[in-house]
Amino acid sequence: MTNFVQFHVLTTYGLSNPNRDDMGRPKQAVIGGEVRMRHSSQSVKRALRESTFFSNDLADHMGTRTKRLHGGLVQHLLSKGVAEKKAQESASTVAGIFGKLEAADKETGEQIATTLAFISPDEWKLAKELAENVAAGEKLPKDKDLKKGVLRRADGAVDIAMFGRMLASDADFNRDAAVQVAHAFTTHRSVAQEDWFSAVDDLNKDDERGAGHIGESAFGTGVFYQYVCVNLDLLVENLAGDRELAAKAMEALARALSQATPRGKQNSYAHRPRAHYMLAEQGEQAPRDLSGAFFHAVKGENLLESSIKKLEETRKAIDDAYGPCWAAEAKLCVGKTGTLDELVAFAGKAVRGE
Repeated sequence: MTNFVQFHVLTTYGLSNPNRDDMGRPKQAVIGGEVRMRHSSQSVKRALRESTFFSNDLADHMGTRTKRLHGGLVQHLLSKGVAEKKAQESASTVAGIFGKLEAADKETGEQIATTLAFISPDEWKLAKELAENVAAGEKLPKDKDLKKGVLRRADGAVDIAMFGRMLASDADFNRDAAVQVAHAFTTHRSVAQEDWFSAVDDLNKDDERGAGHIGESAFGTGVFYQYVCVNLDLLVENLAGDRELAAKAMEALARALSQATPRGKQNSYAHRPRAHYMLAEQGEQAPRDLSGAFFHAVKGENLLESSIKKLEETRKAIDDAYGPCWAAEAKLCVGKTGTLDELVAFAGKAVRGE
C-alpha cells in the first residue's frame, strides 16, 4: 500500500494581490456559481520552493530551473583556464544534453535553451566534470550513454523530487511529482476591487498642480483553502532512498505551507499571513481533497470559523460514508489546539515510520 500525507490549510489574506492574471488583477475562478479569489498551483509551488525552509535550510539539496546552463558551464571552464572558444564549444555539447539550444548570441556567444530545465546539484556537478573532459579532448560516448553520464532519475534534489520535472530532451529522465498541489481558492464569494491612485512629482514647482502619474491597482481578500497531497513512497524513491532527507523535506513543506505565499504586489500590500488552521492526515488509503466543502460559498459573519466548521463537517461526512482514509492526524487551529512544531514533527515521523 502507498503511504500518503495530506494537508488541508485555511489561511486568511487581507487586502492583497499575490497572484495576478494577464491584466494585473487577482486571479479568480467561478465555483458553485460564485466568484472566488484564486492562487494558481504554480505560484504556490514557487512560493514553497523559495521559502527559507527550502532555499536556506535545504540549500545543498535544491535544484535550479534555468535556460542558462550553457553560460554557467562556460564561466566554469574559463575559471579553469580553458580558452574561450573551446569553452563555448564544450559547454554547447554538454548543455545540449538537457535540451535544444538557440543560436549563439553574437556578442556573448551564450546559447539559451529553448525550454527551462530543472537541474539537480548532482547533475550540475556531473555536467561541469563532463564539460572539463570535453575541453580536454576526451572522446565522448554515444547519445544515450552520454545522457546517462549526467542525467539522473533519482538523487538528492528535494524540490525536483517533490514537484517533478519534464525534460524535453529525454522523457526517460522525467520525474513524477511526489507532491500534488491544488489551486488555492477562497471558501466564500470574493470579488476583485479597484484602487485608484496617484503619485506627485517631488520636483513640481509651487504653482504646479496635478499628479505626476495616475493609475489603478486591483486587490482582493478572503479565507483561502489549500490542499496538498504527498506520496511518501515516491518521495523517498525520488531521493534515491534517502529516507532522512525525505523526512526533512516533509518538515520543510509543513512549515512552508503555514506561511509561504506568492509574492505578487507584496511591497504594496505587505501580505504576510500565517495559516489559521492546518490539518495533516497520514494513511495508506486513496487520498481525497475536501474542496467540496466549499463548492457552495460559505456565508456568515465569521467566515474563518464557518470555513473550519464546514471543512470538518465535510470530512466527517465523507469518512462516515467511505471509511477514514487516514490512520493518524495532527491539527493546528490557532487559539484552540496544536502547534506548528507538533504538526511539523508529525510530517517528519510519517516518513521515518516512527
